[in-house]
Amino acid sequence: MIGYIRWIDSLSKALGHAFGWCIVMLTLGTSYEVFMRYVLNSPTAWAYDMSYMLYGTLFMMGGAYTLSKNAHVRGDFIYRKWQPRTQAKVEMVLYFLFFMPGILALVITGFFYALQSASILEVSVNSPAGVPVWPLKVVIVVSGVSMLLAGSAEICRCLLCIKSGQWPSRDEDVKELEDVLLETYGTDPGARK
Repeated sequence: MIGYIRWIDSLSKALGHAFGWCIVMLTLGTSYEVFMRYVLNSPTAWAYDMSYMLYGTLFMMGGAYTLSKNAHVRGDFIYRKWQPRTQAKVEMVLYFLFFMPGILALVITGFFYALQSASILEVSVNSPAGVPVWPLKVVIVVSGVSMLLAGSAEICRCLLCIKSGQWPSRDEDVKELEDVLLETYGTDPGARK
């Protein structure tokens, strides 16, 4: 089970890192649009479509990565006081009641939505440029499948925690700057290691 979790986590990490480049493309495209619009007084016809497609892709494809890092927002003022076994039991119930049915509905509905969009080579109605939007609709299915896989890994984590009483470790990837500074300097900002 640990091997499966690690494999899914590595897949989620690879997808998260690959689609993280959408931020760079989004920044460059938006900067280009601002320059064209305000300096050259010649706005582009595709900038709005590009921005919502890249942001939507980044948001959807980052879901599994965020789940694998246990970084989704959670109201845990009660949860964090529970024992790990209790946390795992509650999480597993919630995964089966809400997460899996919701993501499965996203995959099934998104598949037919994407299929219809791709079959007619759908383009954006928001701009005269006719930017294709069917690839964005295919991303819905891909992100749903990656979330299903990440959710199955989380269920495996719950099972391991129920059995052992401890949450399985997660691979480290990136750290918040605040955490790095605290590790380096401690609570005294003037201290050096």
